[in-house]
Amino acid sequence: MGKVLAITACPVGIAHTYMAAENLQKAGAALGVDIKVETQGSIGVENALTEQDIAEADGIIIAADKEVAKDRFAGKRVIITGVKDGIRKPEELIKRIQSGDVPVYKPESASSNDSKKRTSKENPVYKHLMNGVSYMVPFIVVGGLLIAIALTLGGEQTPGGIKVPDGTIWKQIESLGSTAFMFMVPILAGFIAVSIADRPGLVPGMIGGYIAATGSFYGSDAGAGFIGGIIAGFLAGYVALGIKKIKVPKAVQPVMPIIFIPILSSAIVGLLFIYVIGKPVAGVFEALTSWLAGMQGGSSIVLAMILGAMIAVDMGGPFNKVAFLFGSAMIGEGNYEIMGPIAAAICIPPIGLGVATFISKRKFSQMERETGKASFTMGLFGITEGAIPFAAQDPLRVIPSIVVGSMTGSVIAMMAGVGDKVAHGGPIVAVLGAVDHVAMFFVAVIVGVAVTALLVTVLKKNVEGASIKEETAVSPVREMEAGNSEVASGQDIHQLTDITNLELIETDLSGSTRDDVINELIAKLDGEGILSSKEAYRQAIIKREEESSTGLGMNIAIPHGKTNAVTRPAVAFGIKRDGVDWNSLDGTDAKLVFMIAVPEHAAGDAHLKILQMLSRKLMDDGFRENLIKVTSKEEAFKQLGTIR
Repeated sequence: MGKVLAITACPVGIAHTYMAAENLQKAGAALGVDIKVETQGSIGVENALTEQDIAEADGIIIAADKEVAKDRFAGKRVIITGVKDGIRKPEELIKRIQSGDVPVYKPESASSNDSKKRTSKENPVYKHLMNGVSYMVPFIVVGGLLIAIALTLGGEQTPGGIKVPDGTIWKQIESLGSTAFMFMVPILAGFIAVSIADRPGLVPGMIGGYIAATGSFYGSDAGAGFIGGIIAGFLAGYVALGIKKIKVPKAVQPVMPIIFIPILSSAIVGLLFIYVIGKPVAGVFEALTSWLAGMQGGSSIVLAMILGAMIAVDMGGPFNKVAFLFGSAMIGEGNYEIMGPIAAAICIPPIGLGVATFISKRKFSQMERETGKASFTMGLFGITEGAIPFAAQDPLRVIPSIVVGSMTGSVIAMMAGVGDKVAHGGPIVAVLGAVDHVAMFFVAVIVGVAVTALLVTVLKKNVEGASIKEETAVSPVREMEAGNSEVASGQDIHQLTDITNLELIETDLSGSTRDDVINELIAKLDGEGILSSKEAYRQAIIKREEESSTGLGMNIAIPHGKTNAVTRPAVAFGIKRDGVDWNSLDGTDAKLVFMIAVPEHAAGDAHLKILQMLSRKLMDDGFRENLIKVTSKEEAFKQLGTIR
């Protein structure tokens, strides 16, 4: 009979992961194949493949749109594809394993060809960058917040800036935060390289990132910052990848990924940074420092614009450090009105982006919204690095937004004569009494933050719309997968019928259009006291439909809305026997309609679990056929009770 293994995973780990798993299991049963599917979903790994499973398997199918560890499958026939194929072509994938027309996976020869084999439309550069960013973010959050705690509780104002006294516990906490920051750029570069070249890219990536962040290697006081880390990561990844493609004798192959590839690629990347990339960068920043010093007698407004832009453009990197060191030097000469605009500009990027995630939640992923909270907090303590995760993920939109915001705040502070007597920035310096014209300092910060938040919100509008439409090429439940359908904390949900009832079911919808059906089901929800405002909820539903149809295909539609007009999570279900046009992906009319209502501030994993079970069950042709044949609410409720 043969044994086939599979792994399914989508970026967020909800519907697509379990749809693909269900279809692969069904296809295996139909073909008489023993198949086991490991799901790597939002609640972790389920049905994990064991060493014995792998040893006994004829082949492995990896249907995933995110990185999946593959080294354990060395020597096995492995298909690497996208989760979409797991949903749409499960029989074809299994038959390929049976035919033996599948390459044997060799870790030392694994490459970015993996991503080429996927049908996912994800930009590979974006994927590699996001892999690095996801590992870097915890270091920024931990480092920034530890330093902020130390400055707040143990900091003292001195002529040289806000200092934490030596020999105190707060100094040790500050040191811990600084250590976390020290790892930030190497981690970013290292895991960008891992995404490109797999494990052999880790060492050259981290070494390259460390060199990029340590200017002493190439004669710079500032270093190349996180931008240099990105360059180092991609350089290390592709250098390692190139070396991996070199054909070597079989006797040498086992040690290639642990000796030759890391050594050669580390040497190449390190020397390139030291002798080719780093030295010109050092010259640029030395010239910048001299240029700024020569502008003191010129236009103060132009100087403020330049300083604001430099502070924001690389968020703690070399441009930022040149501007900061210039302002610090002016304090030593008794000129506090240079550091004042810099102090305002320093905090605007992290606070502005934090505010943007608060006021425009739909423009940011769940991870970004969580990062926004930490970013906002870091900004209060003058830690510009809090903006780095946003800039690394979407530099073309984020960097212009924070640059303009910081320039605006810097110019306002310069015009108002804001001075800063210590070498630090952010509201913390005003609270500690180091700032002249405190009111205007806060005006400058607030206006700059507003400009940044507004710009990034406007610029990211098209980005979100595009990503939603792209994702719906596979399934229109993307928004729910991003965490917008979570249930209120504390609600115990084990099956779909826990969040529906007989009064929320209609087995013979009368509406002749999509909007008619939507209105019918909204009336059901409203009749049960689930909505505080029918119109507000309807607007949420229609807005979601305008972004992309929630017609899943296979005669299914799942309209959904997240709004404070919903008092508790609920599902209304209706059957339209002759179907209604829902602009579904496969062109079929919607006959089975599940309307999901979720409160704006819902929290918890229970509802996500229901979505997983719903996704699995709707892939069952027999279940759909039986459900559409029911003639009463009681029969429908009984059928829905099997979704658990």
